[in-house]
Amino acid sequence: MNLRILAKILGALLLLESVAMFLCGVFTAFDPGCDCEWSMAALMQSAAVTAGFGGGLMLLGWRKIHKIPRREGVVIVGLGWILSGVFGGLPYLLSEPAMHPADALFESVSGFTTTGSTVMTNIEAWPRGILMWRSVTQWLGGLGILVLFVALLSYLGVGTKSLFRNESSFQTGEASTARIRDTALSLWRVYLLITTVCILGLKAMGLTWYNAVCHGFTAVSTGGFSPHNASIGYYSNWGNGWLIELWLSLFMLICSVSFLIWVVIVRKRWKRLRSEEEGKWFFLICFSAALMIAIGIAAKDMEGFWPALRHAWFIVVSIGSTTGFGTVDYEQWPGFALVLIAMLMLLGGCSGSTAGGMKVSRLLVMLRTARFEVVKAFRPHKVFKMQVNGNSIDPHARAQTVIFICLYCFLVVLASFLMGVLEFVNDIDLVTCVGAVFATLPNIGPGFGEVGPTKNFAHFLPGTKVFLSLLMILGRLELYAVLVLFIPSLWRKY
Repeated sequence: MNLRILAKILGALLLLESVAMFLCGVFTAFDPGCDCEWSMAALMQSAAVTAGFGGGLMLLGWRKIHKIPRREGVVIVGLGWILSGVFGGLPYLLSEPAMHPADALFESVSGFTTTGSTVMTNIEAWPRGILMWRSVTQWLGGLGILVLFVALLSYLGVGTKSLFRNESSFQTGEASTARIRDTALSLWRVYLLITTVCILGLKAMGLTWYNAVCHGFTAVSTGGFSPHNASIGYYSNWGNGWLIELWLSLFMLICSVSFLIWVVIVRKRWKRLRSEEEGKWFFLICFSAALMIAIGIAAKDMEGFWPALRHAWFIVVSIGSTTGFGTVDYEQWPGFALVLIAMLMLLGGCSGSTAGGMKVSRLLVMLRTARFEVVKAFRPHKVFKMQVNGNSIDPHARAQTVIFICLYCFLVVLASFLMGVLEFVNDIDLVTCVGAVFATLPNIGPGFGEVGPTKNFAHFLPGTKVFLSLLMILGRLELYAVLVLFIPSLWRKY
């Protein structure tokens, strides 16, 4: 393991994070709606500490890097997200009201991983500067802070491929067709464009610039943080509340599809769209789920059909995209609706998007592999050609997908059991155990039971919050980049 490479790259990453903290501090200094000087001091002090630590690491590893080996690339991704979460929690520790260290870590990791779970019992009591930092962490984590890192720092050279592949869920076959740095730059240009359009639309609908920026950042990143206790429900009673919900749901859908698709559209390569099926299936799943839930709600006379469809559509898109915005308490819906929501939580959006979950492409591969095995039982010599999004899926890729899904489901069961052990003294129930895992591992935000859409994670023990923070990072990096850190042979010298 080349520790100099680790020190230099991780140090530069922390310097980038300190710049974001500093800019939030500048916002606080000039924000007329901010009446708390503690928030500016907390952000500036946090930026200074983070920059100092990052600068120290860079000095330890001060050598020109021509290449980042695969092993170092994996470690940089895993440790990079952990360090980002740790230092990102400093503003919550230093501000007023101050958080417990475990709470600060949880809130920071929830931001960077775009999970959206929170330990804030009264969000509106926090200073606007801290809430802006909270939204910025989600925006940085949405497309991937390390993807931004790759886009900005050209000196990484050919080693960027190992960072890009392990940090993001982009299909490596597509991403490797061009230079990785150019691909990362294109992705961030599109990300900036979509964010700008979303913010301007929200401002035109009557939101203040502050609220438009906060919600724009967290909608495009499919994160779900809101500066209001009622989340998007705060706007539901506005005359154009339905339009605000529709606008946000549109951008949640857009950002749940691979960003490479939007790069293709910008470059006017229309033929690529014909082979895109993952996005089409995702849209179909969301439309079908929303319609079924709306019919179920209306059939039980809970609401009229159109109000039911409005609420069902927003919640389905919010959960399916792993954003986690809320307008209503979905736990009051019929039982089958909760099962659909739980399935959407695990599934998530598309590969290469800002959404979490297992991804639709893996579901397609698994179902087609299952069909292949069933047909093979009576036609053992039949030759199958499997494709997803126009890409051929060979037997090795099929096996990897099935193993990933099995491992993911095993971790859900194991983590639910560990939740029960960690919260044993609090007599936690099964629904809350599973709900907390469903909320954090797929990066959703709200769960079920005591962590449902109208509750939060503040009542958990500090050790439980640290455990859930690890689950969030594990889900954001799609397991392997974190699990590999616990393999002893990874850390051996060359």
